[in-house]
Amino acid sequence: MIMESLKVYITVVEQRNFSRAAELLHLSQPGVSLHIRKLEKEFDVKLMHRSPKWVKLTEAGELLYVRAKEMVNLYESAKLDIARLQDDVSGSLQIGASFTIGEYVLPRLFSSFARQYPEVAMEVFIGNSSQVVEAIRDNKMDFGLIEEDIEAQDLTVTPFMKDELIIVAAEGYPLNASVNADLEQLQDQVWILREMGSGTRSSSDRFLAQTGLRVNRSYVFNSSQGVKEAVFSGLGIAMLSRWVVKRELSAGMLKEITIPDIHIERNFSLVRRIGHIPTRANEVFAERLLKLDGHFI
Repeated sequence: MIMESLKVYITVVEQRNFSRAAELLHLSQPGVSLHIRKLEKEFDVKLMHRSPKWVKLTEAGELLYVRAKEMVNLYESAKLDIARLQDDVSGSLQIGASFTIGEYVLPRLFSSFARQYPEVAMEVFIGNSSQVVEAIRDNKMDFGLIEEDIEAQDLTVTPFMKDELIIVAAEGYPLNASVNADLEQLQDQVWILREMGSGTRSSSDRFLAQTGLRVNRSYVFNSSQGVKEAVFSGLGIAMLSRWVVKRELSAGMLKEITIPDIHIERNFSLVRRIGHIPTRANEVFAERLLKLDGHFI
């Protein structure tokens, strides 16, 4: 079908590389080349020049890229409109999610969604917020769920839920979390931090800068689970989402350090490419997210 070849062509043009396009499309590189040859035969024109490292479009190739985008968008819009008429929710969901959302929030949302729409195939890529945004820009995911607000001209960013960040320590850590701490008690502590690019790391850095807290030393882990385990081992204290430590707090394995008059919140946000036309499954799942009132449990 020519529509499939047009989708392959668009991906090759946007990636400027056959190998990366093949990887994104889950095709072999010869399979990608076959689609391009079909289009060149269909239009009886050379569409691109290629080398192992780059792709350069001809004038006809540039024109087809613009028209192909329009045709694919119209095709996807028609599919979506027909699916709405039939109330048919099927297809696939490819979502990028930050660690906190992907590991602690999304599984519960997926569970209820899967029971209602068992025909939808779901796939999640979990990374830090910066990695998720990059995956959305590279057209590797339908949309992303991240832990911070960003401003970008090529993306729409819509908050769908509030998240509370708290400071935690291990049971028996010198800071006794059974009573309120003040900022002075947090001076010169060892902090366990997420890596740069993480939404949690951005919030931690902002908190430390705004309060003027001195850090004795810090250790960096590239997952919330790693940070949590380090805190549990008594290595230091950390700022994490309440979602991440909910069970450990209930079991008494970790303690919350509360500071009078300080309450830290952030948004969980839905990120989409501007101009992206969702499948019906994408649309329904996004609608469900945006109906959350911030108190999802």
